[in-house]
Amino acid sequence: MPDAKPSNPSTSAPQSSPDASPPRPPNFIEQIVEADNRPGPSGAPRWGVWTRDDAGPVDAPGPAGDAARARLGKPRVHTRFPPEPNGYLHIGHAKSITLNHGLAAKYNGRFNLRFDDTNPAKEEREFVEAIKSDLLWLGADFNPETGANAGGVFWASDYFAQMYEWAEELVRKGRAYVCSLTADEVSKRRGTPQVPATSPDRDRPIEDSIRLLREMRDGKHPDGAYTLRAKIDLASPNFNLRDPVLYRISHAEHHNTGRKWCIYPMYDWAHGFEDSIEGITHSICTLEFENHRPLYDWFIDSVNVGRHGGPALRAGLSTASTPAPGPDAPPSWGPRIHHAQQIEFAKGSLTYLVTSKRLFLRLVREGLVRGWDDPRMPTVAGFRRRGYTAAAIRDFWTEVGVTKTESLIDYSRLENTLRDHLNKQTPRRMGVLRPLKVTIENYPDGGPEGKTEHVELVNNPENPAAGMRTAPFGRTLYIERDDFMEDPPKKFFRLAPGAEVRLRGAYWIRCERVVKDAAGDVTELICTYDPQTAGGESPPPDAEGKVRKVKATLHWVSAAHAVPAEVRLFDRLFNAEEPGKRTGEPADDLNPNSLEIIERAMLEPAVLEDLLDYAARATDLRSLRSKSVPPTDGPTSSDAEPAPFNPATIAGITWPDAIPRYQFERLGYFALDPDTDLAAPTPRLVFNRTATLKDEWAKQAAKG
Repeated sequence: MPDAKPSNPSTSAPQSSPDASPPRPPNFIEQIVEADNRPGPSGAPRWGVWTRDDAGPVDAPGPAGDAARARLGKPRVHTRFPPEPNGYLHIGHAKSITLNHGLAAKYNGRFNLRFDDTNPAKEEREFVEAIKSDLLWLGADFNPETGANAGGVFWASDYFAQMYEWAEELVRKGRAYVCSLTADEVSKRRGTPQVPATSPDRDRPIEDSIRLLREMRDGKHPDGAYTLRAKIDLASPNFNLRDPVLYRISHAEHHNTGRKWCIYPMYDWAHGFEDSIEGITHSICTLEFENHRPLYDWFIDSVNVGRHGGPALRAGLSTASTPAPGPDAPPSWGPRIHHAQQIEFAKGSLTYLVTSKRLFLRLVREGLVRGWDDPRMPTVAGFRRRGYTAAAIRDFWTEVGVTKTESLIDYSRLENTLRDHLNKQTPRRMGVLRPLKVTIENYPDGGPEGKTEHVELVNNPENPAAGMRTAPFGRTLYIERDDFMEDPPKKFFRLAPGAEVRLRGAYWIRCERVVKDAAGDVTELICTYDPQTAGGESPPPDAEGKVRKVKATLHWVSAAHAVPAEVRLFDRLFNAEEPGKRTGEPADDLNPNSLEIIERAMLEPAVLEDLLDYAARATDLRSLRSKSVPPTDGPTSSDAEPAPFNPATIAGITWPDAIPRYQFERLGYFALDPDTDLAAPTPRLVFNRTATLKDEWAKQAAKG
């Protein structure tokens, strides 16, 4: 079945057939969500129920409106994916996206895409658009107008004013102060597990800190002159609680707010408040944030000190009646703010991969790869360009599961999940990567252009409904150079002088003579064919009743009809199971053989026919191109959405991302690259090898 409709595997209903797998038991996060959804002591679910104010576009037509109306009165489950726009997403992020969007889908909740854009020095518009595209490709639609579980796109920078107000509030409550120490000085004074940290400004008068904080906000001090720090516990065994920095001065221009702000919140300060403002119920984080949870709780609890009523479902936007504040709560402080529940899980780490954005940036800048979407890169965009399907990635992470135990996952598991998908979906075509000319000397000549007949070939043996196709066959062919040996070893059953093989769907041929050039290299094979083996069938028995047999079937293309193509053979970017473990530098383990470019492979003409047929029906040839960021017309803004991935039906298979994929028989799975140009006078085809048919790395490991 084609990868036709992006869906989260964890939410798919079990098949009704007798052979269907049993339903997957809920993981520990789903168990928490289901417990929260059950009526509590008050008779209501822990996080309340959806109302017309927050259920989504309840008055809209179509699937998004239907989902919003069905959500009314049901328990609230609201998740988010909060990337920093300082690089492209990697394969580990795909696990978080699959999990968070899957929870919203399973429990009829909502899912937000929120950009944690609190560090303008490292953030770029390119990264924003790439992240949006990656989520759409993975099936995590965040647009409320189109996504059944979409909550929208949000920006931490839109909350800067509110977060600043809460910062001043903490200063007035004696829970934060302005510090004059530099970053290096803070580090030196951080102490040890036995020795508390120190700060000379911890007892700075409140009004003095308020004055300095406002001067910082107004741009009156240079970068690094002051920071705002929380006043928690300088002796805490959890170093995150040793008076962490909340705000630092930065005069950098922000991609969303320009130069409006001269101070920016630290990630730890912003994280919990962003969840609070958006009414997130379950804040799903990876395990490295477990020690940060007490800090996030302290921030929310400190803002709620002296507040009354609530807690509000959205900070400052509670529709519930709130008792009048008491004498210890200034009216401007308002009701209690929403406090999301943080839950940590083990991130996804794979062998032979590194998921460091710092390393990614270095590889790109030093030209060690061809960009963030280089098919060797472990970015989502790289996997997409290589030819991975979104469904395969989702299924892989669902199969891996969600736990609190860190582990290193064998990269072969991901490849095998992909192979399972592509084996069922991809149409088969023949292609010859390293062509060796074959002339069948007893094949009918048929005039100047030679005789041509058409043989029938199966499109996909895994899917009988895919039907058959025809391929031209003539006197001159190309076979794979590796399929011939002049002096073969034992158990080499392919073509050799005097040996006979089957050509897929065509005839049996025997090698009679070898033609070489002046250097002694084989340039051509002179063969004969057996007309009685049409369709590749065995010949009739001889006079003694014996039937000839062959042990090899080769792929081939007709030389007169072959379509040239550039084929890029990608392999793993690193050749060590744990890159950098040996020397401390992951770049030391880069695989020098991670890319081989074959400039003139030969493909059967059906490949080009498939693509031109689709191009004739498509309104925009760009839909055939797998760019990591869909093209847009004119400048984009923070609210602009990238063009969705429009499905394309090519060779009878519908691909949601319009990236044609094939199995080139006996060679592997291949995907069309965006460098392809079908509109050129002579169409230029470029294919990327997505995966080999079998795990070649496992073979190498078995050999030792």
